[in-house]
Amino acid sequence: MPLTDRDDSLTVEDAYQIQLKIVKEKLAKGKKIIGKKVGLTSKAMQEMLKVDEPDYGHLFDNMQVLNGGVVNLDTLLLPKVEAEIGFVLTNDLEGPNVTYLDVLMATKYVVPTIEIIDSRIADWKIKLADTIADNGSSSKVVIGDNVTQIDQVDLRTNSMTLFKNNALTATGAGAAVLGHPAEAIAWLANKLHTFGITLKKGELILPGALAGAVTVSAGDEVKAIFGSLGSVSVTFK
Repeated sequence: MPLTDRDDSLTVEDAYQIQLKIVKEKLAKGKKIIGKKVGLTSKAMQEMLKVDEPDYGHLFDNMQVLNGGVVNLDTLLLPKVEAEIGFVLTNDLEGPNVTYLDVLMATKYVVPTIEIIDSRIADWKIKLADTIADNGSSSKVVIGDNVTQIDQVDLRTNSMTLFKNNALTATGAGAAVLGHPAEAIAWLANKLHTFGITLKKGELILPGALAGAVTVSAGDEVKAIFGSLGSVSVTFK
């Protein structure tokens, strides 16, 4: 049952506090934060959850999947995949007045990624507060091998094609993410400032999906091709 069904007074701020409490518990158990993710930045994803603002979650070391890796569906519930352009930072980013230009200046390189999102709630019948409390519905991240310097690509127009079992399933471009992926990361840096959190040098930041999420099941192979940025793939068993 969604948290918002159990308590209809649950606010977005309450949900972030739930997420941060779980983050502290994971850190206490030895897990390490490797980055952050922004969600619900594309119109497609906002329409899916009927919201008009992004959200965020944390990426931990045990969530990382190597390019071309295999993910066991026994570890997941209702998985979907999203193709994203990942940013790796060369400097810290701290709000409250971060702009997308600040993000570009603080970026070491970009890398193709596939985020695997998941939900504990049947049929994804969730509201914004539910996905926030559940770490932005983030489950795993597949990281490509190819890295590209930020001045070598136009992220607004950079294309993405997503294939599932060699069939074209989704297409998109960087502009689908708040007009520019760096805008989403600027939003995140400024949002995190309200919680006393800074985006750290070396972290992987996922700015959001370039197209709608695609459901996957056992036997599926997913590959996202990002033009000159390269590709990334994962198989589910």
